[in-house]
Amino acid sequence: MLKKALNAVEVVTFDYPYMSEGKRRSPPKAEKLVDFHTNVVKNAVSKYPGHPLILAGKSMGSRISCMVAGREDISPLLIVCLGYPLKGMNGAVRDETLLQLKVPVMFVQGTKDGLCPLEKLEAVRKKMKTMSGLHEIESGDHSFKISKKHLQTNGSTQEEAEDAAVQAVASFFTRSLR
Repeated sequence: MLKKALNAVEVVTFDYPYMSEGKRRSPPKAEKLVDFHTNVVKNAVSKYPGHPLILAGKSMGSRISCMVAGREDISPLLIVCLGYPLKGMNGAVRDETLLQLKVPVMFVQGTKDGLCPLEKLEAVRKKMKTMSGLHEIESGDHSFKISKKHLQTNGSTQEEAEDAAVQAVASFFTRSLR
């Protein structure tokens, strides 16, 4: 969906090694995934030289994308954070990476996402040094899933909510280029 909306040459998707091993287990600390993620990004950049780089990730992938974007040797135009996990396991707000970014960031968050309370995200966005945007998926959880009851009450569909999010990302991308 993002490839089409952003008129991208390619969208490279991947799973971290701990996910593709087939066993359900807890993820390692985010910092341990940065090198793997950086290598994927560098390979994509070398495969498509001269094309703009947009980093996007879901949940921990968005957090790692932000960490990778802060590296000297990576130069993205934009970061798209889908379900950013702002709140750590101990309840602490993990904002240090976001506050250091110099690249525009677009957040897409469900309004019922327990890992990213919107009032906490808004407070962090106010402190960020870079342009940021937020698209809220009304009644969406961390995976953007909206309850059937809410969808029926509002006469909408999951697909419409996801399409609106993609269009919000595309609009933010256009604004960030100005």
